[in-house]
Amino acid sequence: MKKKNNWTCLLLILAGIVLGGFIGSLFDSTWLNFGQTFGLSSPMVLDLGIICITFALTIKITIASIIGIVIGILIYRFL
Repeated sequence: MKKKNNWTCLLLILAGIVLGGFIGSLFDSTWLNFGQTFGLSSPMVLDLGIICITFALTIKITIASIIGIVIGILIYRFL
């Protein structure tokens, strides 16, 4: 029996998220782009005098990205 690589699964899931997000943005006014955005709405700034670091993270989960994740997992199962 062939052992599957977990990094391949992660790569396929990330590819599904990216492609699903791209397809969702192409069809802006359809149900594919319906979703929720969460994260930091305004960036946090850490000013240390010498260096200034800005932290920001926003994640948008749409129906198209969920479909992309499912397709990525199905592709991984059949590898």
